[in-house]
Amino acid sequence: MIKAFINDLILALTTDRPPPRCRLSGPGLGLAWGAIRCALIVLIAIVLFAIGIEHAFLAAAQPDAKPDAKPALKPAPQAAAAAFAAFAHDDSPLIRDRLEATDREYRQIEPTLWLLAARHAAAISSLEAADRIETLARLADFILRMRDKHAADVVIGEGRGVIGLLDPDRGLDPKEITTIAGAYDAEATVWKQGQGGPTGPDTKQATAAGFLAAVQKAARDRRPTTIVVLGHGLPEEIQSYSIPCEQFAAAILGGAKQGDAKQSDAKQGNNSTPPAGIDLSHLTIVCDDCFSADFLENLGAALERGSLRRGGPLVALPTCLAGTNRDRYGIADVGEKFVPHFWKTCLELYFVRRPLPPAITLADFFGPVDWMMYGYGRAPIVTEGKVTGHRLVNPDLVQDPVVFVSLDDGDLAELRTILALPADAPLPRLFDIG
Repeated sequence: MIKAFINDLILALTTDRPPPRCRLSGPGLGLAWGAIRCALIVLIAIVLFAIGIEHAFLAAAQPDAKPDAKPALKPAPQAAAAAFAAFAHDDSPLIRDRLEATDREYRQIEPTLWLLAARHAAAISSLEAADRIETLARLADFILRMRDKHAADVVIGEGRGVIGLLDPDRGLDPKEITTIAGAYDAEATVWKQGQGGPTGPDTKQATAAGFLAAVQKAARDRRPTTIVVLGHGLPEEIQSYSIPCEQFAAAILGGAKQGDAKQSDAKQGNNSTPPAGIDLSHLTIVCDDCFSADFLENLGAALERGSLRRGGPLVALPTCLAGTNRDRYGIADVGEKFVPHFWKTCLELYFVRRPLPPAITLADFFGPVDWMMYGYGRAPIVTEGKVTGHRLVNPDLVQDPVVFVSLDDGDLAELRTILALPADAPLPRLFDIG
C-alpha cells in the first residue's frame, strides 16, 4: 500500500505539467503547484525513509528470502531512437528506391516498418544484405497496400453511431463530440460522470458500466459505430474510469457473441450449431490519451484471446486510431477548455474549417490530421521557399498518431510468406499501418 501511495505521488509530480500544456496521464493534474508540491516531496522522503527501515527489519528477519521476480525491462527510449536513426540512415534510402511512394508517405510508414522489422528480427536479420533489403521493401509495399485498401473506411459519417467517454475531472464538454458527429449526421451519445441524465451518472463506476453496456449493444446490433475515448490512459487501462483492456474487450465480445449466436440460431433453428465467426469490422475505436497506441495493441490482443476462450473464430477486429504513439504521453492545451491535441486537430480540420467533406475517412487521418500533428514538437526546415524537412524541437510534444486495421486471413497469409514464416505461425490480426 505504501509503495502504491509513493507511485501515485511520483506520478503526480512527474507526469503532470502546469498550464499552458500538461500531460494527460496521471491522477495529480488537479494538484496545485508550488507549496503543495514541496510538501509532497518532503512527504515522499519521509515515507521512503520509513520503507528503508522496514526493509532493513525484513532483511534481518528473513535472510534467505528470495527477491521478487521483476518483469523484463523495455529498451531505453534513447536506444530505440538510436536504432531507428540507424535504420533511417542505412536502410531507408535503399528501401525507398524500390517503392512507388511519395516522401511524405514513406515518412509515415517508416517507423511502422522499423518496428515490424524489429519484432521479426529473427526472420530478417539472418538474411543476406540484398535479400534483407528486398524483404523490407516487400513489407513496406504491404503496409502501403493496406493503407490503400482501407483509405475509404468511414470513421464519422451519416448513419454511423458515435459513443463517447470523457474524463470526469477535466474541462472536456460532451459538445466536443456531439458537434462534430452532428455535422456529419451521426448520432452521438456521450458518457461523462456528473453531467446529469442517462449519460452522466454520479459515480465513475456507474458511468463506466453505462459506457460498457452501450459498447456491448453496439457490438450486438451490428450498427456501424465509432467509440471515442478522451481523457487519461495507461497501456492496459482507460485510467479515467479504471476500465482494463480485458474488461473493455469482454464487453465488445459479449455483445458480438450474443449477436452471432442469435443469427446462427435463426438460420439453423437450434442451438447445436457453433456460432458464426466474430466480426467486429463495424466498430472503430478512437483513443486520445496517454499510451493510446499501447492500449489499443493490448486491446487487440485481449480480443483475440477472448475469442479463443469463447470458442468463436475471430473474423475481424475493430479499426483503431491512437492519438499518441507507443510509450508516449498525451498532450493537451489547457485554458478555458482542455482538449487533447489529436482530437483538437480533428475538430479544427473537420468541424471548424469549411467546406466539410461528406464523411471523415481513414484517408483523412493519413493526410491532413497526420500532417498537422507532425508539427507538434518539430519545426519545418525551409530551403528556397520550400519545406525540405523537419527538425526536432521538443521530443516531449511529439505525438505521431497511429492507425490500426484488421488483417483478414489472406493478408495474414501474405505477411507470413513475406517473412518466410510457417503457414500456422501466430501473427496479431491488428496491424499498424502508420
